[in-house]
Amino acid sequence: MLRKIITAIIVVPLAAILIAFAVANRHLVTVSFDPFSSTAPAYAATLPLFAIILAVLILGVLVGGIAAWIKQSKWRRAARRLDGEVRSLQQELATIRDRFGPAPWWRRPRQTRRR
Repeated sequence: MLRKIITAIIVVPLAAILIAFAVANRHLVTVSFDPFSSTAPAYAATLPLFAIILAVLILGVLVGGIAAWIKQSKWRRAARRLDGEVRSLQQELATIRDRFGPAPWWRRPRQTRRR
């Protein structure tokens, strides 16, 4: 419930700001991707300014997310390796327990009572 309230507190004003931004910047802008000919570009797009800015913002978020994901690959690799080691050690411990049986009562760790 608290999470929904916090989300609403953040999302509703953000949506209002984006809508105000889109209304204020709805003028058409020509974007050219031809650096050699500014008068007759090979490819040019005429779009509203807010659409261009939002597209660049979304592209930046995607590129940043991909870069962070790539940078964290060594930690994910280490976690997979350690998880495999833990699984093999747990199997080895289970094999030893099956082979030798449970520990006698005087060697078992003491369990404390919770109140």
